[in-house]
Amino acid sequence: MTQYPNVPPFIENDEQEYLDSGVPSKVAVAGHPLHPLIVTFPIAFLVGVLGTDFGYLLTNDLFWARASVLLLVAGILTGLLAAITGMIDFLEIDRVRQHNAGWIHMIGNIIALVLSGISLFFRWEQPADFILPIGLILSLIVASALGLTGWFGAELVYRHKIAVIGNGIEQRP
Repeated sequence: MTQYPNVPPFIENDEQEYLDSGVPSKVAVAGHPLHPLIVTFPIAFLVGVLGTDFGYLLTNDLFWARASVLLLVAGILTGLLAAITGMIDFLEIDRVRQHNAGWIHMIGNIIALVLSGISLFFRWEQPADFILPIGLILSLIVASALGLTGWFGAELVYRHKIAVIGNGIEQRP
């Protein structure tokens, strides 16, 4: 019996993967995967947009509206870099695509980047005009989506042992 819950389709568990040494990332430096390192930046920037939107809501200070735009730009640019490294692993490691967690992680992050791009587009000229209420709602959706996709990214690493230092097989064992 496995020590982890199995709640398909959201949390899949495989005893063989638990015993497997894991599959290394295809995008790594000295064996260290880059995707988990890079994703911290877009997560911080895009969740920060929610904070700066609330800052504007509470103070009506344009500083917070401009900060939201800068965070969106930084989040989208670093998110695209993280997406490239993640997509390479998604396409090159079969085990990623064989789990629902891989699909939820990828699709959810694409949605978060697209919504962030829409938010940036409407804020670009007049940063404060779009914040209430649509911008705030979008930043809440993006922050929530990133929490969910981060969970599933961790499922890939910790439960399915993908992008770890190991010599396991790229297919599900």
